[in-house]
Amino acid sequence: MGKEKAILVGVSLKKDKENKVKEFLDELEFLAITAGAITVKKVIQRLENPDNKTYVRSGKLNEIKVLVEAEEIDLVVFDDELSASQLRNIEKVLECRVIDRTNLILDIFAKRAQTAHAKTQVELAQYQYIMPRLKGMWTHLERQKGGIGLKGPGEKEIETDRRIIRDKITKLKKDLERIDRQKVTQRKNRGRSIRVALIGYTNVGKSTLMNVLSKSKVFAENKLFATLDTTVRKVVVKNLPFLMSDTVGFIRKLPHHLVESFKSTLDEVRESDLLLHVVDISHSNYLEQIETVQKTIHDIGAADKPTFLIFNKIDAYTFIEKDEFDLTPVTSDNYNIDDLKNMWIAKSNTPCIFISAKKKKNLDLLKKMLYDEVRKIHITRYPYDDFLFSSEYLEENQ
Repeated sequence: MGKEKAILVGVSLKKDKENKVKEFLDELEFLAITAGAITVKKVIQRLENPDNKTYVRSGKLNEIKVLVEAEEIDLVVFDDELSASQLRNIEKVLECRVIDRTNLILDIFAKRAQTAHAKTQVELAQYQYIMPRLKGMWTHLERQKGGIGLKGPGEKEIETDRRIIRDKITKLKKDLERIDRQKVTQRKNRGRSIRVALIGYTNVGKSTLMNVLSKSKVFAENKLFATLDTTVRKVVVKNLPFLMSDTVGFIRKLPHHLVESFKSTLDEVRESDLLLHVVDISHSNYLEQIETVQKTIHDIGAADKPTFLIFNKIDAYTFIEKDEFDLTPVTSDNYNIDDLKNMWIAKSNTPCIFISAKKKKNLDLLKKMLYDEVRKIHITRYPYDDFLFSSEYLEENQ
């Protein structure tokens, strides 16, 4: 079966910068690729606010309809969460499958879920998303089987009954509560170990860094949400052991149902002693990605944790070098790595380091920073262990 052909649609608000929506649709395209679709066309309309009935205006919707027919499009994806009425109104005009950003992310999570825990979390989020959209939506779901290859709601006719959906949500919540209790017990059984959590936007290289530091083989791939289940590995720097967890990546407009259902996964972040915020410095929109992660961390109550900013992928970073006769103003596109280092060290209260996990650049410096911080936490918590980290002990046990 060939890949589905998709049109991506976004609204550019007048307050937004001109290139902002283009960057958002580039991310939406990456989501579509991850889900298994090919983007044929991107459509942007500049509006004061999205249209309440059809997201874009009727004229633009008719333009999209012409494209759908001319290009034999299978799927139209909108870059915001659509209401049930918007979905119905758009489908009436386009006469093809329509999904929104939230539905697309849920599709990807459903494909990526491997363990019973992740599958339960995703299924709950799917049903919570579908519940307010039940009216007139089920024939749509039966036709599309839930989206781009979705495994989950929409495949069985019996699930069209609203009461059964509510019962399923209740059961899934109970299942998650049971699994959450097991996860809490697992975390307690880790004993005195210091816990370090890798956090960051999706696809910034967290799993690659985890593999390098822990000498393990956590699944890493150049696709969004390669990691759903939290992976915990033991890391030893010099004589100091600690536990490191690789958590699910964040993303702009992360569906709130997913945040809610992934509570126990996010507990790994909340209960950590140190957060390593990994950033893809080569990404053109890395500043907004940092803001997205910081907002999510704040929302889950972990903003007060000690945090390192780790700027990854310096091997992929590019900049435009200005010559001495170029009189145009310097922009962020003209900064080299040294400029960025000086800027972030000067303006940030958070310790930061620039590395390449893939090329193993500056990892010794990162390990030293990690050792110093974990040692400080350990000695504060267990002062009687101070001798284990003294210079005399280290010299004797090199």
